[in-house]
Amino acid sequence: MISRAQRTPIGEWWWTVDRLTLAAIGALMLAGVVLSLAASPPVAGRLGLEPFYFVNRHIFFLFPTIAILLGVSFLTPRQIRRLSLVVFAISLVMVAATPFFGQEIKGAKRWLVIAGVNIQPSEFLKPAFVILIAWLFGESAKRPEMPANTIALALLLAVVALLVIQPDFGQTMLIVLVWSALFFMAGMRVIWMFGIAGAAGFGLLVAYYTVPHVTSRIQRFMNPAAGDTFNIDVATESFMRGGWFGRGPGEGTVKRMLPESHTDFVFSVAAEEFGVALCLALVALFSFIVVRALIRAMRNEDPFCRFAAAGLTMLFATQSAINMAVNLHLIPAKGMTLPFISYGGSSMLSLAYGMGMLLALTREQPRGAMLTAPGLELRTT
Repeated sequence: MISRAQRTPIGEWWWTVDRLTLAAIGALMLAGVVLSLAASPPVAGRLGLEPFYFVNRHIFFLFPTIAILLGVSFLTPRQIRRLSLVVFAISLVMVAATPFFGQEIKGAKRWLVIAGVNIQPSEFLKPAFVILIAWLFGESAKRPEMPANTIALALLLAVVALLVIQPDFGQTMLIVLVWSALFFMAGMRVIWMFGIAGAAGFGLLVAYYTVPHVTSRIQRFMNPAAGDTFNIDVATESFMRGGWFGRGPGEGTVKRMLPESHTDFVFSVAAEEFGVALCLALVALFSFIVVRALIRAMRNEDPFCRFAAAGLTMLFATQSAINMAVNLHLIPAKGMTLPFISYGGSSMLSLAYGMGMLLALTREQPRGAMLTAPGLELRTT
């Protein structure tokens, strides 16, 4: 047991960190291992790999994932800002280099091969971008003379332009949504929100008429007869096949037909083999993390911590919702991993970085420390 009287870094961390959220994240990681065992062996077999290739790699990536999650959760807000600036700068350079040196997969260049390891730089760009935008909006609230909003808009346009070149419209949509939400939280005028929504709609319209695979996906979503919808049809049928309690571990068929059953469609595998009951349990876990984090963010008196925690939470929530919505055919198909559940090294490590920062930013601060923090003075009567 760790005593409250122990003034050690670990003791202070343990009694201030949100242990329930930490436990919920651990439960998602455990569910990810179980679902990797269920979904990935057929995929490995089709690729000529040994059956547990993806399972072993998933477990291998868990060790640095846990280390990053816990290590980052010890940081102070100032350290988080500094680290995010470095991560953002490196990731932005890597994202800019990806169209020229990246590995092309299904018509898109989103991966860099470094020392034999595939890295998706945009995954690490997202949480660092959220922190920088939260800092800018926080500074704008405290120092109106600072051109923080202009800088934030310039960063958004730069990131969006680099992602569209790849092209990666899923990550682009995710970043624009989170940026817009933080922009709204910062108290910006409604007219600006309508302007951003109009610009986003215009961008989607341009993508629809100029990018073939975007056109195809939207048309197939609106009219299934317009093209091949086999993957989505199989994924949605898995919820009917599984029923409430599933067909049993290893008894599913969807994983033998879908090429991305261990990544984009792992939620469908869970539905068929373990039932809608497990899917609802996963939704409950995601919802618990999101609601609890937003409540703790709302109680934080520091604008930066409040914006950053809310932005990271919305990033996590939106990515989760997009993956599940695709599996249920509620939105057009988009390659987006289910946090801590889907296979993917870059995704798991970036999520650990983001959620580690969220845990750090939502740690409880003693009242005395808040009153003596820089910029705050004790009031006397």
